[in-house]
Amino acid sequence: MRLFHRAFHLFLLFLITAVISGCSQKFSDVNDTLNIALFGDTDTRLDRDDIRNLPYASIYARIGDGPQAFMVLALAETPTKLGTQTQSQLQGQPLQLKWLSSDKGMLVTEYGRLVKTLNLPQGNLLSTLSQHPDPLRLGLQLPNTPKHWQRTIDWQPGYHLGYQLKSTFSRRQDAVIMLNDRPVEVLYFTEDVTVNSLDIEYQNEFWIHPETGKVLKSKQKLAPSLPYIEITLLKPYS
Repeated sequence: MRLFHRAFHLFLLFLITAVISGCSQKFSDVNDTLNIALFGDTDTRLDRDDIRNLPYASIYARIGDGPQAFMVLALAETPTKLGTQTQSQLQGQPLQLKWLSSDKGMLVTEYGRLVKTLNLPQGNLLSTLSQHPDPLRLGLQLPNTPKHWQRTIDWQPGYHLGYQLKSTFSRRQDAVIMLNDRPVEVLYFTEDVTVNSLDIEYQNEFWIHPETGKVLKSKQKLAPSLPYIEITLLKPYS
């Protein structure tokens, strides 16, 4: 509860600062939700009631072996290309959810997949591109969803551009995970990723809802030389 009060005070402070600076916001839309993420030297945990009472989609995130952080949704949007896409084209584009931290670090996800990051101290995933839909978007729980996928990524530090990744998804034994202090039955999938040009292989993990296919928890490596990020969904975007 004490942590919840701290978050609420930070939220009020942000509001006051915005008013003083003359910043105009439309708080009725999820695209204008505010960042009240909290980072510290130890794991951050909020009570279930506190999470439910906050009017924001939220996640826990952990980078490598670092502390667990609480993050909220700052923006939900369909990416555009220089404003040239029609409304019908935009409807077919994946929705990007942008999760923001108090130090301006950002995680960008599409259907549970990490596709971009900003301002992370270890380095950042700059882009993720594919000619085919991500199996996570199609629903890994469906028998007709392809279990093979290819994409290209760019990342930094350094000039790592256009590296091709090949993925194979495998369903493992069903599991039970804790979400907001409650046990939840999930389907457990692994994603074996191969980067042939670097002779590197690694594995991502996904715990998904058995009916909707929504990713409830994941552990994903940003890029071959970057750390894993573990994400736990607390309050979904709707």
